[in-house]
Amino acid sequence: MKERIEIKNLEQLYEAILTLETTEECALFFKDLCTVPELKALSQRFQVAKLLTDNHVYSDIVSETGASTATISRVNRSLAYDGSGGYSIVFERLKEKKK
Repeated sequence: MKERIEIKNLEQLYEAILTLETTEECALFFKDLCTVPELKALSQRFQVAKLLTDNHVYSDIVSETGASTATISRVNRSLAYDGSGGYSIVFERLKEKKK
């Protein structure tokens, strides 16, 4: 039962995020929702995923992001094996948006 509540709450969070219309609104919401360290961690993981997708090596990613090799490995595993494909969706849409 508790797991269903947590999933319901997570779905509500996703729905709330989807109501945001601008980068500015998104920034305001996430500043209210997350602590500074949480935002830094999310941003760092996203940058790691981007660099891994662009075929950067671990040492360059450590230097550029400050991420630990353990974090890089977790993100890499998500990209390569057990992820849901979310990074791919976002990176593809960002690429299309640039065009």
